[in-house]
Amino acid sequence: MFLAVTTNYQPVDYLPILVQFGLAIAFVAFSMITSHLIGPKRSSKVKDESFECGIESVGNARTPISVKYFLTAILFVLFDVEVIFMYPWAVNFRQLGTEGFIQMIIFMALLMAGFFYVIKKGILKWTGTHA
Repeated sequence: MFLAVTTNYQPVDYLPILVQFGLAIAFVAFSMITSHLIGPKRSSKVKDESFECGIESVGNARTPISVKYFLTAILFVLFDVEVIFMYPWAVNFRQLGTEGFIQMIIFMALLMAGFFYVIKKGILKWTGTHA
């Protein structure tokens, strides 16, 4: 029982979006070109060095980073995107009825199965090793 909305969009209906997109790109291009042409062009050893939050750069930027950092970041994005899917469901909860509720229960069961798998594998543990 999904809501069906029938609309007849014409290509001219998208014109304001295209105009705004074009103006945004033109503004960015104009700003970059203008700042490049007008801005000062002084170079020095200190100015050309890498700068990171007031901390002096030490060592090579190619040092290996723990895979646990990337696993945690990927899991955050994964679960964050899955939570985003819950918002439209909550907004249309009454219109979706029992079928929508059952679908969300199945979705949440799969989400929790993945979460418990991650916990069981020990990916979120920062000490020791994980399988």
